[in-house]
Amino acid sequence: MSAAPPRLEDGWLRDGALARVLALLDSDGEEARVVGGAVRNTLLAEPLGDVDIATTATPDEVIARVAAAGFKVVPTGVEHGTVTVVAEGRPHEVTTLREDVETDGRRAKVAFGRDWRRDAERRDFTMNALSAARDGTIYDYVGGLDDLQARRVRFIGEPATRIAEDYLRILRFFRFHAAYGRGAPDPAGLAACIAARQHLDRLSRERVKMEMFKLLVAAHAVPVLAVMSEAGLLVSVLGGVPLLASFSNMTKIEAALALPPDPVRRLGALAVFIVEDADRLRERFRLANAEHERLHAMADGWWRISAANAEQDGHAALYRLGRERFTDRVLLAWTRSPAGVADTVWHDLARLPERWTAPDFPLRAADFVRRGVAKGPALGGALRAAEEVWIAAGFPTDAADVAAIADAAARHALAD
Repeated sequence: MSAAPPRLEDGWLRDGALARVLALLDSDGEEARVVGGAVRNTLLAEPLGDVDIATTATPDEVIARVAAAGFKVVPTGVEHGTVTVVAEGRPHEVTTLREDVETDGRRAKVAFGRDWRRDAERRDFTMNALSAARDGTIYDYVGGLDDLQARRVRFIGEPATRIAEDYLRILRFFRFHAAYGRGAPDPAGLAACIAARQHLDRLSRERVKMEMFKLLVAAHAVPVLAVMSEAGLLVSVLGGVPLLASFSNMTKIEAALALPPDPVRRLGALAVFIVEDADRLRERFRLANAEHERLHAMADGWWRISAANAEQDGHAALYRLGRERFTDRVLLAWTRSPAGVADTVWHDLARLPERWTAPDFPLRAADFVRRGVAKGPALGGALRAAEEVWIAAGFPTDAADVAAIADAAARHALAD
């Protein structure tokens, strides 16, 4: 007698909006299952992210059924068989079973099918090809359960073939190993990634950024990035020499400060030494303006942050930079200092925004106009000079002290 198939016992599969959508698509001659990451993460006791559904129903049939039930339907990728069903305020991505007809390594032309095994075999890794029926029965066509138990990220079938279908799978191999794998990467998969590394240049910069940001915050990013560096992949992706020690220190410091992993800050630790590095990464990853500005601020003078006079210098830096950029720059400097993660001076400096709020500069242009400074370059210079004196004096708030600073700056402006 064959063993009964394993089952997914979690209640989320049979409750709420998900159960209603599955019931609509798993009836009247059609079948629907939860696929991919939700099954994988449940079995690994990892946090549950998006829940994706696969079905034998065509996109038109999916739209007809869920619309008749009163759910909102968004044709997010209907040409590839994917629609998003919004039920009870929650989105559910529903994709018709597919087979790849042709691919150029960046995108695939697909045909709809009804074969669950063939749909599983077109996916990237065995642990991502598991599916679960709405009664909890798990289906495994490619050995995903064994690999999941071994924490082994393994390509389905021939690794080179899977990679040639979409070269982003090179980065996904390392990202998934950093998130879910243990020990050394699968040798066959690693060899295939190295052999195909020149094709990474064919990928869109947005897709590369997306995978790299996920990799940078993964639980085992440090050893995986070391493997990528040794294999010659990381220099190709970053366009520069990786600073692995700085990155490793950043992960430890974030943990010590109970800060969530931050992909931009970690990218700065890994790849930014001077401001030109920030500019290069903006182009290579097509960074958002805010992301590039953070990296630029980290690079612009991180070496001037030190444990000496930390409190006084820290107040000035926090005032000038603001909370986020101050934290970024202090943590970057800390990763490249001789001090360890337990150093109390650096720890206190990093926590400065929690115990001190930078005050507003108390002087305005009108204060200098009243003192006889004409509008124009002299007025701007007087404001800047007074602000620098005010910062150096420790941000005084006493009216007499502030007036004395304004008087001195005005006299200097008028003398010039």
